[in-house]
Amino acid sequence: MMRAYGDLGGDSGIAGYEPGPDYIRIEFTNGTVYLYTDASTGAEHVAEMKRLAVAGRGLNTYLNRWVRGRFARRER
Repeated sequence: MMRAYGDLGGDSGIAGYEPGPDYIRIEFTNGTVYLYTDASTGAEHVAEMKRLAVAGRGLNTYLNRWVRGRFARRER
């Protein structure tokens, strides 16, 4: 189940996230959802994305800087 992203900076393109044991789903404000897994992105990146998602700050910047297109699949 998607959780709302806090967006404490007020300028993120991320609307929500869903953490799992070895993945994170990220929903962007345009409705697109991407699945990032330990296998596709790297466990250290998934862990950091989960941490940033809970913190509500820095997730979009992190994605743009370190992850880019290394998602497992586009879901929506």
